[in-house]
Amino acid sequence: FQPGSLYLAQTEEREHQLRLQEAKARRYGMNFHEVSRDEAERLHPLVDFDGVRCIMFEPDGGNVDPSGVTNAYAVGARQRGAEIHRFTPVTGTEQQPDGSWIVRTEKGDIATPWVVNAAGLWAREVGAMAGIDLPLLPTEHQYFVTETIAEIAAMDRRLPSVADRDGEYYLRQEGQGLLVGAYEKDVRFWAEDGTPQGFGHELFADDLERIEDNMMRAIDRVPAVGEAGIKRVINGPMIWSPDSSALFGPVPELDGYFCCCGIIPGFSQNGGLGRLSAEWMVEGEPTLDMFGWDMARYGAWAGKKFTKERVGDQYANRFKIHFPNEERDAGRPARVRPVYEMQKEMGAHFGLNFGWEHPLWFAAEGEPDAETYGFTRQNWWEPVGREVKMLRENAGILDISNFAKYRVKGPGAEGWLNALFANRMPRDVGRSCLTPLIGKRGGVAGDFTVTRLADDEFWVVGSGMAERFHLRFFRAIPLPDGTTFESLTETVAGFNVAGPRSREMLGRLTNADLTNEGFPFMRSRRIAVAGVDCVAIRVSFTGDLGWELHCAEGDQVALYAALLEAGKEVGAGPVGGRALMSMRLEKGYGSWGRDYSPEYWPHESGLSGLIKTDKDFLNKAAWEAIADKPARETMVLLEIDALEADASGSEPIFATDGTPIGQVSSGAYGYFVEKSLALAYLKAGHAAPGDTVNVAILGQNHTARVLERPPFDPDGLRLRDRQS
Repeated sequence: FQPGSLYLAQTEEREHQLRLQEAKARRYGMNFHEVSRDEAERLHPLVDFDGVRCIMFEPDGGNVDPSGVTNAYAVGARQRGAEIHRFTPVTGTEQQPDGSWIVRTEKGDIATPWVVNAAGLWAREVGAMAGIDLPLLPTEHQYFVTETIAEIAAMDRRLPSVADRDGEYYLRQEGQGLLVGAYEKDVRFWAEDGTPQGFGHELFADDLERIEDNMMRAIDRVPAVGEAGIKRVINGPMIWSPDSSALFGPVPELDGYFCCCGIIPGFSQNGGLGRLSAEWMVEGEPTLDMFGWDMARYGAWAGKKFTKERVGDQYANRFKIHFPNEERDAGRPARVRPVYEMQKEMGAHFGLNFGWEHPLWFAAEGEPDAETYGFTRQNWWEPVGREVKMLRENAGILDISNFAKYRVKGPGAEGWLNALFANRMPRDVGRSCLTPLIGKRGGVAGDFTVTRLADDEFWVVGSGMAERFHLRFFRAIPLPDGTTFESLTETVAGFNVAGPRSREMLGRLTNADLTNEGFPFMRSRRIAVAGVDCVAIRVSFTGDLGWELHCAEGDQVALYAALLEAGKEVGAGPVGGRALMSMRLEKGYGSWGRDYSPEYWPHESGLSGLIKTDKDFLNKAAWEAIADKPARETMVLLEIDALEADASGSEPIFATDGTPIGQVSSGAYGYFVEKSLALAYLKAGHAAPGDTVNVAILGQNHTARVLERPPFDPDGLRLRDRQS
């Protein structure tokens, strides 16, 4: 059935959300548009639209018969050579020395190069057979179907479904009645210790009292729901991940094991996930960037307590608007550093990065204890600006402990890293380089800083949230004999001290020569800072003069205390991650997971100059296959005419004639340069400096200009501490 879908907004924020979705739909050529109240009443005469400020209509919306679709898939699979063995319980999965698998069943063994865990409610049990602990948990979910409604019985067409997310319910036509479902606040977990093997299509006892508030809101909106009797109630299990997105992709630590689990809206996503699964297993990488659904976004830190609290939060807030920069509190803290309590006492507001708590901004005395969220600038906007001003004018101390850190050591370390990364590794001790990691299709799978600490020792720094994701690439190149690779993320903490007075500040704590001659840009030294042994790298993601200081986690408190004390002498203090995001945009620096992605080629992202083709490296052939192709889109820095809301990422971009030409990859306000900024990918012909485009922030066009150079320190004079 395809009668369409109506989406209602009763609040300003919901209207912002719907208008943003409408703009995205235009970008992708989808039919999702606003309709008048008169048109909405014609489409669904049973709905009372009083109090609704915006109505969107999706003509292609509809629903399917789950059983019929499932059986159709089965028929299609058999026609293409698949075998389906019903009533055949799997009793075990065993990996073989060559990486292939034996699947044990009660009717015999099956040898296979791939195991795909698409076991739904039993995904945890199937994963456990291979030693995999998946962060999943089922909940009860219920909906009800009304008796026949006379107005529906008299109609010669089907009614569109209604998504009233402010009312926290959904409804659609079912037969000659209506189906009404809700995600109630009183979450009921099920089978916390494991799904019973013999569980089939059984339902749980009706418990409509739990959704009574949702039902009353549905009746207010569609009075016919209250006038009709209830025909049946369905209360059954759904299995959730901690963020309600699928756990998808190969398990990084194992060969030949693929997960496709925790899919809530299965019938709206299964076609795309099926295609992407096939691409990943057959071709080595999907055509889309799937990191937001990649099972590697979670690690062992996402244990049962974290999973339960996050799943409960996701279920209860299923229809809540999730705003840009929003951080949910459920399940936290999961992992903290020794300075966590110190930072809390200093007013830190934290974010979550691969389980780690890291400061986003610091509230001064008298400022709010809790941050607010919305599509417009919130209560943290001014404090973040204060931090940027402090660092740009004096110095600041950023906690970078959540960065991923690795050590490669041994006689084969240089060769192994050269075989992995696209840039040539530093030949001299104390030198550093930036390097991309190339994906199977030639895109940007990662960006790293690599430092040579000794003839046989290298220090590698990368994206913290992608640590497990990148493990797949690290495992692709066998380590030479006598060479070791280890993650130091859990045992090494660190800070970035940056700003024009950062050298003066650090000079109070170390005897090391920090001059340009003694410690040039992109160089590294082992130095003592306030008596703490550090790996110091002269680099800063702020785009300003600065040093990264990496130390043993046990020394972090002492180092932080010393830095804070020395900072007082130069007007410096703690700075959070939101200020860092603002400053790196002022400099035009991209960030992996935001601006750099396997979907984009290095020459589209401005990274091709870091690729050395006179050596071999992982996926070199893929890079060479696309290196001479013209850029499909180009990453540019935009200055946007925005006053109340800034771009944050994924906002569509249109030419002045309304043609969709790209989208924002990340955005924020540049406090020091006093400009609303965004990095974006634009189609060829629209990315020249000075070109004017429209960025749809909250669905409304905002004029933006392509900048020729970053507005902060375009010549790198401050970064390298040189005079003009």
